[in-house]
Amino acid sequence: MQNLVTDLLVTLAYGVVGVVLMAIGYVLVDVATPGKLHELIWTERNRNAALLLASNLAGVGTIVVAAIAASEDDFLLGLVGAAAYGIVGLVIMALAFVLLDALTPGKLGELLVDPQPHPAVWVSAVVHLATGAIIAAAIS
Repeated sequence: MQNLVTDLLVTLAYGVVGVVLMAIGYVLVDVATPGKLHELIWTERNRNAALLLASNLAGVGTIVVAAIAASEDDFLLGLVGAAAYGIVGLVIMALAFVLLDALTPGKLGELLVDPQPHPAVWVSAVVHLATGAIIAAAIS
């Protein structure tokens, strides 16, 4: 029974770290997009904003999973690693967004709020997913 309680507490701790990192990712995407992200997605049903946010969250989740898997049953190392790698991943995703915006025509943030789906958002989403995968691979 003690193992079950310990495992549940470890799971809770990792879950909290993952949710906090995803919340930070949400804020970063909100800052990168004109307007309020929650209104764009939940009220206006904007697919571009939803795709970018979903890719960011998936990238962060991939990083956290890799950090947990690489912790080799060392709870503290895994928890600190998940947080640290998650922050690094978010910073790299934000930098990649800024770089992509600088290298392409127009303002990527404005394309994200366009009510019509835009191919550039798919490119940005793949950058988020690829960044998460690269960092996850580097962890293991």
